[in-house]
Amino acid sequence: QDKEKLGICKLNDPPSAETVKDMIKYGRNVIEEFRRAKHYKYILCLTLTPLVELLEICELSLDKMGAVFEDSNVYMLHMMYQAMGICLYVQDWEGALCYGQKIIRPYSKHYPSYSLNVASMWLKLGRLYMALENRMAGVKALKKAIAIMEVAHGKDHPYISEIKKELEDH
Repeated sequence: QDKEKLGICKLNDPPSAETVKDMIKYGRNVIEEFRRAKHYKYILCLTLTPLVELLEICELSLDKMGAVFEDSNVYMLHMMYQAMGICLYVQDWEGALCYGQKIIRPYSKHYPSYSLNVASMWLKLGRLYMALENRMAGVKALKKAIAIMEVAHGKDHPYISEIKKELEDH
């Protein structure tokens, strides 16, 4: 799966090996920079201004890396996941859903069939769909999360009961 995890854009004129190497270096650096900025801004005070700045870091790096990397590339996925988290924190449900929809397919390929990372993403998507009043998509996503969690946790786990109750309440 390494080839897909490090997917390069399919262009008429593919990027050179040097360009790819530079972009990998950039990806690693921006992830580390983001972690430091996130930690620093969290300690200062989580206000909207620092969060907007963090989201801008994500978006700018996604634009730059997107010229070379596929969305399934681990560096792209990392930044999309961070952007989704910020959107969730500031209650930008549409923005979070947009990032989540881009993340779920590569997650489903990169992780094992019954990965809790995939279940967690389906759970987030399901709740976002429900919040945005797309019940049909929400139920479908939550059922996918439940199916994975039943294997990973067992059918009687309290998390599963909680999600099933959510489905009944909507």
